[in-house]
Amino acid sequence: MEGRCRWKCSCAYDGTDYNGWQSQVGGNTIQDFIEGRLREIFNTSIRIHGASRTDAGVHAKEQVFHFDAFWPHGANKLLRALRCGFPRTIQIRRVQRVAQSFHARFSAIGKCYIYRLYLGQADPFSHRYCWSLGSATFDTVAMAVAADFFRGTYSFRAFAKKRGDEIEETFVRTVRRSELRQCGRKITYITEGEGYLYKMVRHMVGTLVDIGRGTRDPKDLTTALYSGTGNFQAAPAAGLTLMRVLYAGAGGA
Repeated sequence: MEGRCRWKCSCAYDGTDYNGWQSQVGGNTIQDFIEGRLREIFNTSIRIHGASRTDAGVHAKEQVFHFDAFWPHGANKLLRALRCGFPRTIQIRRVQRVAQSFHARFSAIGKCYIYRLYLGQADPFSHRYCWSLGSATFDTVAMAVAADFFRGTYSFRAFAKKRGDEIEETFVRTVRRSELRQCGRKITYITEGEGYLYKMVRHMVGTLVDIGRGTRDPKDLTTALYSGTGNFQAAPAAGLTLMRVLYAGAGGA
């Protein structure tokens, strides 16, 4: 008889009404809902391991997680089983059997996030997924120039916040992509890197918005990257979406 297998899954979710990805005592997290459904399918408690611990209100187009379980019916039947019983704001996208050496978090070689902003007041159909910046005038050219400063390997200590439940050994991260795009009133910030600190992307975006408002000098950004010191505001969670988690070779999601 076939033993326990490791299953790699990807899911998408609207994080507006949830308390983040990671399981909490009070529940109402993405992990809690998925583990609840797995308990119904397998009739036992199963712990899942996610690639990214997205915050309350943060969304995902493709979050990756894995779990170990015996399932003799193949990946397609497991996918169909997992797609039942969830609220419409959570969707399992893919399921595949992988080697035991795969780990959703530790096997990842990078992540890609986007942050959406709107110049003015976003309409009711998109306000849950962006930061409405109001009627102030913004220098979006200065924001785009400043976004490029984040590319490279630096200490992002000034752009991170401690979770309080772990010790961060290093604040050095490599950001491979950092760009700002504008289409009318819609602004999209795209960043891709090997990994991100807690609230790092939101602090990066908050800094760009301050530069666009003219309330912060771009020199503050470069000084912080080289010194590891500084105090920057975090952008609201609603505008942030985890777009994909990157893996080497065939393990890519």
